[in-house]
Amino acid sequence: MQRSNNNYPLLWALLGLLFAAICIVALYKTWPMLFPKAAHTASVDPACDLRASGCTTQLNRGGSVTFSIQPRDIPVVKPLALRVDLAGIEAKSIAVDFSGVDMNMGFNRTQLSAQGDGVFSGQGMLPVCVWDAMEWEAQVLIDTPQGLISVPYRFITVRPGVPLPDAGS
Repeated sequence: MQRSNNNYPLLWALLGLLFAAICIVALYKTWPMLFPKAAHTASVDPACDLRASGCTTQLNRGGSVTFSIQPRDIPVVKPLALRVDLAGIEAKSIAVDFSGVDMNMGFNRTQLSAQGDGVFSGQGMLPVCVWDAMEWEAQVLIDTPQGLISVPYRFITVRPGVPLPDAGS
């Protein structure tokens, strides 16, 4: 005689609840890392052209942040040399978070190393995009004793052989 087990639906329901609870705890724990709350956020400088040179942002609270990327053509899927120069700001650490302006490109954050005298540097890489031209935002995240400062810089990448879009269009 074969006995049927009526506990399977209950077991699956408990496993589903356990999985949901684990997902909620993981999201709660990683949320501050994925979406850091800045004490001060600067605005994007429309005159900044990282393809021409480094860009400097003057902060309302005093001090300045200069961000540069090498090579200047900012290729995708190739190593990029990132540099941040601080003036009048004491930083514990700096990270650069790249995100697509019009398309979610996933988590792409690079921690920079202190070089001394307010200079931080490191290497990052942009993921490949299916579009011929892609607008990016690099958030320079500066961890200071007064809180997190977020300074955004925008730039465009293009596929090799594709002309750079006109800034006015």
